[in-house]
Amino acid sequence: MLTAEEYEAVRAALLAVTGHWAGGPRTLDSLCRSWRDAVAAVADGYSWSAPELTHDIWCRTGLARVWPLLPPRVRALRQRELDESDDRFREVTVPWPDQVADRGEWWMRRIPRLLDCEPEERLDRGWPTGWEMMPFPRPDGVELRY
Repeated sequence: MLTAEEYEAVRAALLAVTGHWAGGPRTLDSLCRSWRDAVAAVADGYSWSAPELTHDIWCRTGLARVWPLLPPRVRALRQRELDESDDRFREVTVPWPDQVADRGEWWMRRIPRLLDCEPEERLDRGWPTGWEMMPFPRPDGVELRY
């Protein structure tokens, strides 16, 4: 059970980080749940575009920004959950070519291993529609599922 001071510190940290986002401040639970759900969507075979993936994983950026502002005990209580989601995301994605794997916002430089696409989609450098803006050809580790 958290103390009143810890709850207030969590609320203040979340407000500082997410207060300017559409929909207003988030809760720590909602950010963790959004990250877990995004990871599950990628694991199942991602069926949206590269810009949509960026949108879907915004919650991980929010977690990265709020984490250092949280009380140490809150971080310790939630670290395992965050690590499990991060590890799963690494399993179901591949890093961008020629990138340092875990530097900075590493989740923004990863691609789902499995992309769902329509059979009639035209490929551009191996990418299906919605991914052709990637600055490199589709890596061998990225499978297309029709």
